[in-house]
Amino acid sequence: MNVGDAAQIDSRGLDALIGVLAGLGYDTLGPVVRDGAVMPGPVTGVADLPAGYHDRQAPGHYRLERGDDSTLFGWAVGPGSWKAEFFPPTQELWRATLDGEVTITEPELPSGPVAIVGARPCEVAALEVLDRVLGAGAVPDPHYGARREGAFVVTAECGTPASTCFCTSMGTGPHAVGGFDLALSELDDGDGHRFVVRVGTELGAEVLSRVPTGEASDSDLEARRHMLDAAEGAMTRVLPTDGLAALLARNLEHPQWDDVADRCLACGNCTLVCPTCFCSDVRDTSSLTGEVRRQRSWSSCFDLDHSYLHGGPVRPSTSSRYRQWLTHKLSTWWDQFGTSGCIGCGRCIAWCPVGIDLTAEVADIARSDGAVRAGAAPPGPSS
Repeated sequence: MNVGDAAQIDSRGLDALIGVLAGLGYDTLGPVVRDGAVMPGPVTGVADLPAGYHDRQAPGHYRLERGDDSTLFGWAVGPGSWKAEFFPPTQELWRATLDGEVTITEPELPSGPVAIVGARPCEVAALEVLDRVLGAGAVPDPHYGARREGAFVVTAECGTPASTCFCTSMGTGPHAVGGFDLALSELDDGDGHRFVVRVGTELGAEVLSRVPTGEASDSDLEARRHMLDAAEGAMTRVLPTDGLAALLARNLEHPQWDDVADRCLACGNCTLVCPTCFCSDVRDTSSLTGEVRRQRSWSSCFDLDHSYLHGGPVRPSTSSRYRQWLTHKLSTWWDQFGTSGCIGCGRCIAWCPVGIDLTAEVADIARSDGAVRAGAAPPGPSS
């Protein structure tokens, strides 16, 4: 098979694909059910995938339910993103020991390649964003690069978006357009439970050649198109991106920042579940034996001390910290990395304890901005 070709496999073929990847030395990972949610985890076969599970998401709400069907990808996204596999929440950078002289040692970088099976197209887009942030800068992160290099990605196109999803606005789903070696489209209709597999790279074609496949018929391809069209139509949230960066840049003193601060808990949940947020802190700890360890851990721009400089934090108020998060994600990220920092997965909406919806906040700012530019009095916040 060649790049761009399509084939059909069933659940046994997917099981064989996972086995082939493991046999090639990949650390095979995929979506698993853990702690009441769909989370990334090790998989050895189809039996480890969340068969029959479906999620229900809304602002401040996530529930996982078990149905009587056999679909493996009948959910949207869970709280855990693939970012953690390449940029861990906590990571040792080096340690030093004092025994007459100072000896500094660094941990070994990951040696085995990783294969992700079942990442959503929006999550693949998030990894491409992180590639620019952590892998393509003047000083690339060696820890991220060591894990990300050689990663094999099997994406699962999304036919079951949550009510919080808006990937169509961001151009990141529900169909997969790039960044993958193989793309799965799960179909379960009158013709049975099966997958259309599209080849994205030569390596993907080579791996797929080791798996028993059938021909993807015209009806299979039409069923895939229908599934994706239905998924697009099911998304009710939108985030207009045309002129969005400039809109936020000229509204840094907008009263909406204070309005959202009255509701925001500054808990940092949105940044912890975001698949592209990369803020971190570096801390040194020492022991009585003379050992010093330097560790890097995820942090958040919602932490008061994250903007601390000599004399105090630069962003002391909740409104200033929320503004920093949203304007960086949707505006100044373009200046730094040439892309948006948002991929429309909706995690920040579902996992906000008070249900703050960034699409609604942007819409309120846009409404009043339009009124001001038209010469009218700005309206109050929408209900």
